[in-house]
Amino acid sequence: MDEAPIVLFDGVCNFCDAAVNFIITRDKAGVFRFAPLQSDIGRELVAKYSIPDDVDSVILIAGGKAHLHSDAALQIARRLGGIWSLAGVLVVIPRPVRDLFYRLFAKYRYRLFGKKDACMMPTPEIRGRFLA
Repeated sequence: MDEAPIVLFDGVCNFCDAAVNFIITRDKAGVFRFAPLQSDIGRELVAKYSIPDDVDSVILIAGGKAHLHSDAALQIARRLGGIWSLAGVLVVIPRPVRDLFYRLFAKYRYRLFGKKDACMMPTPEIRGRFLA
């Protein structure tokens, strides 16, 4: 059996914070675990999976592999099930095209949604799902 999928995210990014809350709300079974990229465990996982330094948005660690950029988003959606799994049809778009749009959005996410001074603090109800 696979270990629980881990979502690494930019802990100071307002959009990434909203994405984590989106996942938590829809992950009724509590399958996903979370860690900010800025945390010790986040940095350890980045090193363990040889994730390039320029990848600084959402990353999914699942099945012994790091899923980056649009692949991470699509894998998360697929694992959420229900209507969200329909996002899987986007795999017909070639990865370089998907990643171009993903990277463009990621590049401007601070301008569009803002940035925090510190990582989010999970509520007591969800704290157990965070690795850091």
